[in-house]
Amino acid sequence: MTTSAPAPHGPREIVELTGHVLDTGLFTLVLDDVRALGGDYEVVRFDVGKDAGDTSTVRLAVSAPDARTLDSVVMRLHTHGANLVEVEPARLVPVERDGVFPADFYATTNLPTSVRVGESWVDVENPEMDCGIAVTLDEDGGVRSVRTVPVSDVRAGTSLVCGAAGVRVTLPEARGSEGGFTFMQSEVSSEKPQALVVHQVAEQMRAVKEAGQKVLWVLGPAVVHTGAAPSLAALVRGGWVDVMFGGNAIATHDVEQSMYGTSLGVDLSAGSGVEHGHEHHLRAINAVRGAGSLAAAVEQGVVTSGIMHALVTGGKQFVLVGSVRDDGPLPDVHTDVIEGQRAMRGALADVGFCIVVATMLHGVATGNVLPGHIPLVCVDINPATVTKLADRGSAQARGVVTDVGLFCAALARELTGSET
Repeated sequence: MTTSAPAPHGPREIVELTGHVLDTGLFTLVLDDVRALGGDYEVVRFDVGKDAGDTSTVRLAVSAPDARTLDSVVMRLHTHGANLVEVEPARLVPVERDGVFPADFYATTNLPTSVRVGESWVDVENPEMDCGIAVTLDEDGGVRSVRTVPVSDVRAGTSLVCGAAGVRVTLPEARGSEGGFTFMQSEVSSEKPQALVVHQVAEQMRAVKEAGQKVLWVLGPAVVHTGAAPSLAALVRGGWVDVMFGGNAIATHDVEQSMYGTSLGVDLSAGSGVEHGHEHHLRAINAVRGAGSLAAAVEQGVVTSGIMHALVTGGKQFVLVGSVRDDGPLPDVHTDVIEGQRAMRGALADVGFCIVVATMLHGVATGNVLPGHIPLVCVDINPATVTKLADRGSAQARGVVTDVGLFCAALARELTGSET
């Protein structure tokens, strides 16, 4: 279908979107975003796929009152995989001050992204949302690197992509076509057979490990409160946890359970508070601080069981990033959140799958730095938590609404043959 576009009011660009744009609701999202950002559109061409497996192609003439608004509209459409039809090299602008982007910098998505430098398209090395794109050229004008850079890390003199021209993004294939998460493509719901969901997650983890990639776990303290720590420790020992992200709380209460058998002063075997139990987390923190680190506490026999013990003895990587509400904190916790973000980014090499359990704060933080092609599953008893990631731009996120203790125990049984 082709229609003629009216004379534009202000600058105009033609964008193209290809894929399952109707059955996924993508077309509606694109049109809504154009209007929400102050732009207008006209459908120039619409080729609709005839069969279920066919893709459709849409071309839109997008206009806006001024160039800045139009750039904002096109950048937003990039999050849906819509790209400019007319190709020109990206505009590179040198950064004038450390930690400050040019005003019209290109704001990235976490989708696979390419930049037109001269006559060549160059893939962005580390796609990450809410960053800029830095282009480094060698003395002969050749491309040395194209990478995302957070505003806190940009330095004066860096060439940064500005505007939407010369940038294109690619939507990853639907995970259902890979056979992994077909059942989990629907909206978040608690009305799913949990055994099947656990089996699908386990199968995806097996596939990732067989491909030589790593599994990243992002854990909140409810993992310990619900009694799931022994199951997580079993998964670590079984080789199903390669990297762990969390905060001060998950490590503190895991150590508290190892030393006192309590979590937040509650006896996990009896489900009731114990005398002076409110002191246990502080005493656990103090003991680890006295040892010097979690690794030293394990070596000295202060910590003899639990998730952190399994991570340390197994030589697994973990990144703990704190917050203003932390007690202590433990000596391994990053108290500078910018340094914590850098440590998280540095731990993503070879990660092929991410599972977030019972933490909105660290789940969103991980989603912010995780490339869009890495599958992510969020498990929580609260539906709002598992939808938050997708709402904030992590389109690859899938949600499982269930008790995290039961989920972790079932997954440990599936992968290791035991809950502990």
